[in-house]
Amino acid sequence: MRTKETTRYLSLPYLAGVDLMRATFFTHSFSRHFHEDYALGCIEHGAMRFRYRGSGLVAPAGHVNLVVPGEAHDGHAADATGWTYSMFYLQPETVLAAAQSLDPKAKLPHFRQGVINDPDLAARVKAAHSLLMDRDAPRLAKETRLLSLLRFWIRRYAEDPGPAPKPPAQEPDMVAKAKEYLAAHMQDDISLDDLASVSSTSPFHLARAFTAQTGIPPHAFLVQLRLGRAKDLLGTPMRLADIAAETGFSDQSHLTRRFKRQFGVTPGVMRKNIQNFSM
Repeated sequence: MRTKETTRYLSLPYLAGVDLMRATFFTHSFSRHFHEDYALGCIEHGAMRFRYRGSGLVAPAGHVNLVVPGEAHDGHAADATGWTYSMFYLQPETVLAAAQSLDPKAKLPHFRQGVINDPDLAARVKAAHSLLMDRDAPRLAKETRLLSLLRFWIRRYAEDPGPAPKPPAQEPDMVAKAKEYLAAHMQDDISLDDLASVSSTSPFHLARAFTAQTGIPPHAFLVQLRLGRAKDLLGTPMRLADIAAETGFSDQSHLTRRFKRQFGVTPGVMRKNIQNFSM
């Protein structure tokens, strides 16, 4: 029987580079986006469907779902029963540190699979997540359990990504210039002509190259930049309306709609969770 959607999101102040979310969704649909972090989670009930690395995947209960930095994806319920999952969002530096605890010469690990059927790993993800979400659990226990989980995951599933496909000449440079411009002018109403001009190419070619390189079009990348900045500002005393204005959204309701679609929770709820855990 369907109940209401719920989301709990935590950012641990003493575990830099680690955010957690536990959520139940029925009708919520994540817009296509990518993370700068690794996303590692466990499906507890139901099933989630998502498009990842050119394939349509389904992560059912008891399976691990993961996304590597920079890979565009979406997400929604596989059927009317929805899904419940526990997620870790891990900055690359955190994952690299765990990899180098296994091999001091290790580089940033890569993972090809988006869904893993491994009951042992799933149980470890769920147990570590539950411990880290418990504000009364000792810090030492949390840090030790997290490191143990990351080492297990890396040892069992990390792969050598091999050489990346070489994009057409000029495209990496033009896309890099467009990204830099978007980041520097995220508050502005940027046009495709603006981006094409700073990238020294045509609007059509830039749009095609940008989407091929990042997996999302320029306007979606701009929205993601704005949302990332808004998320960072939730840790400050700024009012939500001021955060919306600072990050280029037309008003607070516009920010809230976009924020919920990408993070699964409103900025007000995320701010409350962060502040409550930090107290």
